[in-house]
Amino acid sequence: MTYLDYQATTPLAPEALAAMAPWMTENFANPHSAHAAGRKAKAAVEVAREAVAGLMPRGGMVSFTSGATEALNWAIKGTTGPIVTIATEHAAVLDTVAAEARRGRDVTVLPVGPEGLIDLNAARAAIRPGTGLVAAMLVNNEIGVIQPVEAIAELAKAAGALMLCDAVQGFGREIVPDACDLVAVSAHKIHGPKGIGALWVRDGVELEPLLHGGGQEPGGRSGTMAPALCAGFGAAAALAKQRFGADRAHAAQLFRAAHRALGSAGWQLNGSLDERYHGNLNMRRDGLDVARLMSDLRDIAFSAGSACASGSGRPSHVLKALGLSDAEARSSIRLGFGRYTTEEELLAAIERIDEAARAQAVIA
Repeated sequence: MTYLDYQATTPLAPEALAAMAPWMTENFANPHSAHAAGRKAKAAVEVAREAVAGLMPRGGMVSFTSGATEALNWAIKGTTGPIVTIATEHAAVLDTVAAEARRGRDVTVLPVGPEGLIDLNAARAAIRPGTGLVAAMLVNNEIGVIQPVEAIAELAKAAGALMLCDAVQGFGREIVPDACDLVAVSAHKIHGPKGIGALWVRDGVELEPLLHGGGQEPGGRSGTMAPALCAGFGAAAALAKQRFGADRAHAAQLFRAAHRALGSAGWQLNGSLDERYHGNLNMRRDGLDVARLMSDLRDIAFSAGSACASGSGRPSHVLKALGLSDAEARSSIRLGFGRYTTEEELLAAIERIDEAARAQAVIA
């Protein structure tokens, strides 16, 4: 199997697995217990918290959650006032703000241009005094485009609003902008385990709890934390920080090779070429039947878009927001690669993908 779906999830780093192992066997105590075994487990959680915080801005606290979806829900539902967000956000943001709108909260969803980027003048007009929360994704999960989050955050600050950044795809790969107030991340997108994420909250920012109970986590998040998951997340974050430059350079080289190969074969890039994370390549070919392509190439793991929306039957809302037609959106594929992908396997997979796509045209 050639795995090219890094946006959906990343392979678990061996270092993360090794960090988790002791907490799944002999060290099984509840980290919220007062006895020695519990204190030992709590210490492991705190080491992991510090490692995750090492990739965040200064002046805040990391609260562990069950994943980024919970973190985003908490950040949005835990604040008040009008919301401004972007049409290409993840469903965890768009569906949550839609739920808030049904409860009477004012919501503005800003469009993007053909390259997937927000118009800062439009953002400036929408983010007015009285706005409560501005939510923007750092790296788009479908097309890899990097929004100008720092500039958007400055607009939010000037209006007296809080700035929420969905940094799930950018965490450990891009610098999280210092001006953010709330940052949502997920372990399994940086070679950590599934089932754990975090919300970073700037000092002085208070949120209403999403989950009520024991209030075990900073900020009042309730629930028993899993030391094994925390340890795996912490190890993955520490490794991402250590390998930050090397991982970025590797992804950039893979992107250049893959984009050149598909571009020369007539495929077109979706989203900005310049303002992007290079581990994401979303391209389209006119008339392509993506479902058939994936069926023909079952030993290559790639995607037609967000894993969260797979099976919906609807064209990608992100690609539609770029102005693509339903047919163009449905003829697009997403290739995700990174630390453990070799250039040789990537190019071999691309050659087979292109051959299978051309065979469709011949048969048609």
